[in-house]
Amino acid sequence: MKVIEFKEVSFRYFSPSKETEALKNVHFQVTEGEMVSIVGPSGCGKSTLLSLISGMAFPSQGEVKLFNNKVKEPSHRVGYMLQHDHLFPWRDILSNLLLGAQIRKMDVNEAKKRALYLLEKYGLGDFAHFTPGQLSGGMKQRVALIRTLVVQPDMLILDEPFSALDYQTRLRLSDEIWHIIRDQKKTAVIVTHDLSEAIAMSDRVLVMSKRPGTIKSEHLIHFAGKRPSPLQVRQQSDYQEYFNDIWKELDGDE
Repeated sequence: MKVIEFKEVSFRYFSPSKETEALKNVHFQVTEGEMVSIVGPSGCGKSTLLSLISGMAFPSQGEVKLFNNKVKEPSHRVGYMLQHDHLFPWRDILSNLLLGAQIRKMDVNEAKKRALYLLEKYGLGDFAHFTPGQLSGGMKQRVALIRTLVVQPDMLILDEPFSALDYQTRLRLSDEIWHIIRDQKKTAVIVTHDLSEAIAMSDRVLVMSKRPGTIKSEHLIHFAGKRPSPLQVRQQSDYQEYFNDIWKELDGDE
C-alpha cells in the first residue's frame, strides 16, 4: 500500500524582493512499513518535503497524496518527531505524554493506559512522574517518540531527531528508536544530515540535489539474512560501499 506519493511536486516561496524555487519535479513513493531516509546538501528542501507530507505546506505544482488521498490539511494519521523534544518542564512525563490526546479530545483514560504501557515497554516505566529536567537527553527523545505514539498515528516523520545529542548517545538512541518503530510496525520518513544514520536506519535512502531540490537517486539498503539493527549495520561488509556511493553523490553537489 502506498502511504506517501509525490507526483511532480514543485514548491516556491516568496519574499518581498524575490521568488525562490525550493523544490522542482519531486517524484517518489513510500510504501507501508518502510523506513526511508532523505539526505542532501543544506538548503535543498528536505524539511520542506516533511512540511508537505504533514499538510503544513502545499505544493506550488503537482500533488502530494497520503494514504491515496490528496493532502489538503494536517492529518492526525501523521506523527511528527522534531530534533528537540519540546517537553514542558513544569509537567511530569506522564502529563507531557497526554498533551496530544488532550488537544485532540481523545479519551484521556485510554491515552493514559497507552502512555503507561509504552513507558513500561520501552524502559521508562519508573519515570512517569519525573520532570523532563530529571532525564538525560536520550531519555527525553525516547519520551518524545512515545508522546507521538500515544495518539496512534499511522506513520511517523522524523526531522533530524538526534542532532542535538552527543555522538555516543546518538548511536545508542538511533538503535533504540529503530527498534521501537519496527516493533510498532510504523512507516517512517527520516530527514538527516548524518549519512551513516540514514544507511543504518533505512530500507531506502533518497538523495536530493542542491536547490531547487529534486530526487536525484535512490539507494535500496539491503543486507543478507535478517535485517540488522543500526548498530549492527555499521559492522556489515556492505556498509562502507553504500556510504561511499552515496557520499560521492552528495560531495558532487556541495
